[in-house]
Amino acid sequence: MTRVKGGTVSKTRRRKVLKAAKGYFGSKHRLYKTAQEQVFHSGVYAYRDRRANKRNFRKLWITRINAACRMNDISYSKFISGLNKAGVEVNRKMLSELAIDDMKGFKAYVDIANDALNGKITKKEVVKKEAPKADKAVEKKETPAKKETAKKEEAKDYSKMTLAELKAVAKEQGVSGYSTMKKADLLAAIK
Repeated sequence: MTRVKGGTVSKTRRRKVLKAAKGYFGSKHRLYKTAQEQVFHSGVYAYRDRRANKRNFRKLWITRINAACRMNDISYSKFISGLNKAGVEVNRKMLSELAIDDMKGFKAYVDIANDALNGKITKKEVVKKEAPKADKAVEKKETPAKKETAKKEEAKDYSKMTLAELKAVAKEQGVSGYSTMKKADLLAAIK
């Protein structure tokens, strides 16, 4: 029988492993055998830590919520218990964002939790009342003057726009034949 060598298949397989091991220390990125071992371990670590990461973030969110709760004279456990009794379903990630960015919105949730703990509010009342939304508290109202200046700034920056964006502006302005124009022609027609 003739001798069969791995040739390109083996070389490709080894090259793939060495590419995955790029940046590892010492022989772990140079030698195939140690590189393969390290790539296997790396995969196991990555799998494990993708799950651990979820736990770590939950811990972080709970820590932030607890700190904000303490500032509002309530413990974390009572706060969560009150929200559950009131039937408010907000996840910890959103509560931690509220605690960081919008203390007034967070205070509204604390008030709901306190009312539920004291028996002043039930799940049905919360549904009718509707929980406070952070977007409304954070949102800033724009005056008509600000809107006009924003439009003027957009008009000045036509040169930075892409061809597709310029065509959309030309369509809004009613420029004829905009679909076949080049960028320079579109800029001239819009201005």
